[in-house]
Amino acid sequence: MARNRRLILSSPSEVWDLLSDGHRYGEWVTGTQQVLTADPNWPEVGARLRVRVGVGSLTLDDTCVVRICDPRRHRLELEAKAGPFGAARIAMNLIPWGENTLFVLDWHPLRGPGTRMHGLPVDYVVAVRNGMMLTKLARIAVREHQTSAVVAP
Repeated sequence: MARNRRLILSSPSEVWDLLSDGHRYGEWVTGTQQVLTADPNWPEVGARLRVRVGVGSLTLDDTCVVRICDPRRHRLELEAKAGPFGAARIAMNLIPWGENTLFVLDWHPLRGPGTRMHGLPVDYVVAVRNGMMLTKLARIAVREHQTSAVVAP
């Protein structure tokens, strides 16, 4: 399992708003080229998000399904299915940290080659990717937090 943590200088509700908008995943999920479709009831349990992932012309269409959604506790768990590469569990927990958010992200392979290659090399690569992803998310959240603070009376 790869685990990442990131302090985000925005409230959990502001970060949750970003997670709750399936159309915005392409802005912060590393490797996502395009959000193809997002169910209108995202992020309710069972809702799906279809994305195109890859680098350059090497792409794969991926589907994420919400398995757990607890808005009150700012907890979201997805199952990401990536064709021949199998599936992974992605658990996101937003923990209040003063006025800010401690974002805890756990990634664990469920099916496919990742389960056999699970361990230090794969977990390290995933942790680096997820760290980049949380950095992008933090930048967006902080930018939007600052914008709303300027606009607010």
